[in-house]
Amino acid sequence: MRRTLSHLADGRELICYDDTEPYVDGGAARDLHDTRDLPPVTAASELRFDPLTGEWVTFAAHRMDRTFLPPVADCPLCPTRPGGPPTEIPAADYDVVVFENRFPSLAPGGVVDPTVGDESLWPRRPAGGRCEVVAFTSDHDARFADLTASRARTVVDVLADRTVELSALPGVRQVFCFENRGTEIGVTLQHPHGQIYAYPFLPPRSQVLLDRSRAHRAATGRSLQRDVLDAERRAGVRVVATGAHWTAYVPAAARWPVEVHVAPHRDVPDLAALTDAERDELALVYRDVLGRVDRFFDGRDRVPYIAAWHQAPVGDGREHGRLFAQVFSVRRAVDKLKYLAGSESAMGAWISDTTPERIAARLREVAG
Repeated sequence: MRRTLSHLADGRELICYDDTEPYVDGGAARDLHDTRDLPPVTAASELRFDPLTGEWVTFAAHRMDRTFLPPVADCPLCPTRPGGPPTEIPAADYDVVVFENRFPSLAPGGVVDPTVGDESLWPRRPAGGRCEVVAFTSDHDARFADLTASRARTVVDVLADRTVELSALPGVRQVFCFENRGTEIGVTLQHPHGQIYAYPFLPPRSQVLLDRSRAHRAATGRSLQRDVLDAERRAGVRVVATGAHWTAYVPAAARWPVEVHVAPHRDVPDLAALTDAERDELALVYRDVLGRVDRFFDGRDRVPYIAAWHQAPVGDGREHGRLFAQVFSVRRAVDKLKYLAGSESAMGAWISDTTPERIAARLREVAG
């Protein structure tokens, strides 16, 4: 894999990761000159603390006008082809590309008053951090499950590389890699892509995982997530696929109508810590899981999903973190969605419309 750093017209970083010739061996160089006339990115994000929940909430009012479901001809993640409109990727073709989001939720450099209305009850601070976009392929109509094994492996390496770099940024507490797919999820661009958030705080879900893991370690001396994985493998009934290094399973307390976790057999904090053998197998298992999700219902449509990579936090508590992927869908039937109504949205008390065992049985049934 060859890594080439460049900059877009407004100064944002763009990084090409090439896995094909003639670029990978340096036989040719990417021409990445952005000819657009773009104003500098101005992100006015801030964090406000909610004293009732102990959580930080991000406010990013500048995102209200971000690009929303453009026609294919105007897709900003497609290559800039001769005769076509300039895009975020100033190249006639590409393998995998990462660039800073033009409409970031998190960005460095903001200045805000330390409280809301001089009330100490509501602390606030700049929403520092970084948001990146990861274009998996130049093919607008592809799915991650359609990628070759070698391209999927490249994406794994790219996410690992970005995890290392973003974890080293001042103030970053959590690096979160994810893919949103489908308008039902809220996707604003249909081109196959993921995102990476480098949070300046520990998100609520990560905080809960950390607290639970820390308590389990204090009580048993063992890793909670490792114990969960071992228990799922012993039970077997919810295991979807397994290999030498990875197991995909539906968790015993799955919340979503389609949900599967992909976990390494070895205790590792993040993607960057994976060995070559683990990355090779992950590229296969992960594509397999996403393909099964698309076949879960009638197989005629692309199932909306979120694929989230949970990684150990940066700094305090890192020893209690363990890497795993969570893939889930809001669809509960071919023509029905799982809406988060009163119990889930207001009280956080989940009610599932199915059972984890039925989910796992169906995912095994639709193996490719």
